[in-house]
Amino acid sequence: MIFSLVLFIILFAPILFNKIKVPHIIGLIVAGVIVGPYGLNLLTRDSSIVLFGTVGLLYIMFLAGLEIDLSEFKKNRNKIIVFGLTTFLLPLVVGSLASYYILGYGFLSSVLLASMFSTHTLIAYPIASRYGISKNRAVTLTIGGTMITDILALLILAAIAGMTKGEVTSSFWVQLGGSCIVFVCVVFFLFPPIIRWFFKKFEDSVSQYIFVLAIVFLASFLAEAAGIEAIIGAFFSGLVLNKFVPHSSPLMNRIDFVGNALFIPFFLIGVGMLVDITVLFKGVGALKVAGIIVLVAVLTKYLAAWITEKIFKLSAAEGKMIFGLSTSHAAATLAIILVGYNIIVGETATGEPIRLLNEDVLNGTIILILVSCAISSFVVERASQTLALEEESLDQTLDNPDEKIMISLAYPETVQDLVDMGLILKPRKSSIPVYALHIVSDENTSGSNQVAGKKMMDKAMSHAAASENTLLPLTRYDINVGNAITYTIKEHGITDVLIGLHRQSSQLQFLGPVAGNILQRINETVYIYKPLQPINTLTRIVAAVPPKAELEPGFIHWIGKIYNIAREAALPLVFYANSDTIEAIQTVDQSRKTMIVKTFQTFENWEDFLILSRELKPNDLFLIISSRKGHISYSRELDKLPYYLHQYFNNFSLLMIFPKQLESGINMKDIEQTDGNLIEVIADKIGTVSRAGSFLRRMLRGK
Repeated sequence: MIFSLVLFIILFAPILFNKIKVPHIIGLIVAGVIVGPYGLNLLTRDSSIVLFGTVGLLYIMFLAGLEIDLSEFKKNRNKIIVFGLTTFLLPLVVGSLASYYILGYGFLSSVLLASMFSTHTLIAYPIASRYGISKNRAVTLTIGGTMITDILALLILAAIAGMTKGEVTSSFWVQLGGSCIVFVCVVFFLFPPIIRWFFKKFEDSVSQYIFVLAIVFLASFLAEAAGIEAIIGAFFSGLVLNKFVPHSSPLMNRIDFVGNALFIPFFLIGVGMLVDITVLFKGVGALKVAGIIVLVAVLTKYLAAWITEKIFKLSAAEGKMIFGLSTSHAAATLAIILVGYNIIVGETATGEPIRLLNEDVLNGTIILILVSCAISSFVVERASQTLALEEESLDQTLDNPDEKIMISLAYPETVQDLVDMGLILKPRKSSIPVYALHIVSDENTSGSNQVAGKKMMDKAMSHAAASENTLLPLTRYDINVGNAITYTIKEHGITDVLIGLHRQSSQLQFLGPVAGNILQRINETVYIYKPLQPINTLTRIVAAVPPKAELEPGFIHWIGKIYNIAREAALPLVFYANSDTIEAIQTVDQSRKTMIVKTFQTFENWEDFLILSRELKPNDLFLIISSRKGHISYSRELDKLPYYLHQYFNNFSLLMIFPKQLESGINMKDIEQTDGNLIEVIADKIGTVSRAGSFLRRMLRGK
């Protein structure tokens, strides 16, 4: 009955509060107030509620680390430090003065109470995540600031608790520092190889999800064992798992679903069950303390967010987002107050205990939790709407509505890997359709062959659906597989074709007759993929780009696609190319302002292609930009690729890209006579073809 009641609250509270335009998080907290021990007393805050609530809090911090953009996080680390110190020191100083001079508390009590003002809990983070703006720089700044404030506040808590017991010595700090170093080394250096090994060996979705949860709670336990808060361990585990869980994967969808459907709502209801509204009627002392606590906590967090906005020239919506996320107080706040409340520093003449933080502070903190969570939810909801609209308009400008991606399925064992790669080629939130094609040969129309093909297509469809993506199934009957793929590409206007490398690949027939046939007859972008391990277990992308690749018509397009692969899989990019090509890629970077980690290595002589075998590591994706014969970037060295790849690169995951070509190519004289940028020349050529196509379409419609 208890579990049933909680589930009905989780179901109906958001529905009812959304009707009156109130964030669903407030609905869950208010529902907790109503059914809790200080409301109708339908539920007691027993060990089961506490357990699920703790899991929910750890889950929030885990998701924050998992969804954060690591490249953005590293890029903004200085800003994160500035904001973290600002949002910690400002409440600490103002709170200490207010507690000492206005409320009349002692020095230790004032500092401990003020440290509670400095912390914040990412209560409203699920709202930002739901709007799809978890990678926004304002969200990144606040998440990083949360780590700084919580660590510093908990260090103050440990110091003050030790001082009241006379245990703070140099050995105390040495032990704490040593245990923290061991914890960080275990999480960031021991966990990754274990995680990579597991994902390579086990593809079962249930096993992977259970493994992820086990890692999260193990890291949380290790953090507590090291003497710091468990939420730090959960956040660090999210950072470690970030590159192993692609954001458009079935595993990520399961993590989001379970957390937002069960664990996080349990935590919010548990927070509501702590709130005792009757403290407002227990005398002027409680009201005065509650008023000072709420005013100082909210005002100082607002000032810290405003200062950060002005220093780093953020938009008004980003400033509001920082304030909204950082103003809510719950977990760490309550932990600090309860520790202070339980520390007894003496006794009165009547034998009553004198606590470091009295009951008025405890009651005032409960009111702060309710008020700050309400403010946080409303502010984050409105800021999220604004930022989501801005990002959506930006995405629409980058999205090409004419793009269509097709995955050719041939072998059951490579279905998941091909589907994962095909979906990553599509930008997140994009409406670009992705097709899955299976060819049934007219020479083998047996029932078993058709059943096997149907099972393979069903597997592809269900795998895509698990990540909330849709595949459009295509089945074609033809005696010639190459012809079937070619005609399907032409009939559906496919722009990007993903093909798996065939099983009997050899140095003489490396690509195989099907791929060779398609490359001769189709001018669109073709990807040939050989996955030796899941894409989420890779560590980086090493891209070899031939000379003059920047002159090909498909240059801009394939750059965008590999950037999308790197962004979605959270992989750094290493380019090996000549100086002209590197300059052209960097020009594209300036126009797109990508946040991907990239390095460039000058590689001039493709006759020494084997040099790259020494640069590759076991978990690299080797990406080669090739070219069809007779086009600008084609050279005789490319004829040797099958031999090299078969002999020396057979143990690496491989992705070969054959860029889009125009029927007649680009006239090199046009480029030589142009003083402008090469990219502009290419864009002009492609634009001319596009305009001609649009003109013909209008003529046909007119007919």
